[in-house]
Amino acid sequence: MSQKPNNCTEFNIPLDRDSFMQGMLRDLAGVLQDSIGVQEARGFVSIVGARMGDALNTVYRDAFGQSRLNSDQVIDAMLDLKQRIDGDFYIVSQDETEIVLGNRKCPFGESVRGRPALCMMTSNVFGRITAENLGYASVEVEESFAQGHDRCLVRIGLDPQATTNRKPGGREYFRIDEGL
Repeated sequence: MSQKPNNCTEFNIPLDRDSFMQGMLRDLAGVLQDSIGVQEARGFVSIVGARMGDALNTVYRDAFGQSRLNSDQVIDAMLDLKQRIDGDFYIVSQDETEIVLGNRKCPFGESVRGRPALCMMTSNVFGRITAENLGYASVEVEESFAQGHDRCLVRIGLDPQATTNRKPGGREYFRIDEGL
């Protein structure tokens, strides 16, 4: 019978909460993609992302003390959020019609490679926060670590009239909470 050590940190095992969660999400996304297909898996992850986006939107509105965030606050919220979960997003460009964000480090780490369905978390969180505050968002993840790129590039359109030439794969988001 083996004896359990008094302190489990005596084991030299590369496992902590973050690596466990990343592995679990990678495997969950992989199982979904393999069993129902990438597009359907993206749909399931989108539902989770939308819920997370709505919850995070409330958190950031409360933090700013605003019932609606302006465009600068929306960008600050998105960048702060990704920084807090170990991403490295930055502004590539911004104007009245769109925000383009880059990313040097995926919050999912290497676990995201080959799991493009996980990019729907970013799309939905950014889409929900932007649309709920500014009225509309179209989000397109043009490049991603999941697809083998060396960065992520996320284009967030702010004007529904300017997004008539959207590429396939982009998603549109509209304000739901019209009561504010």
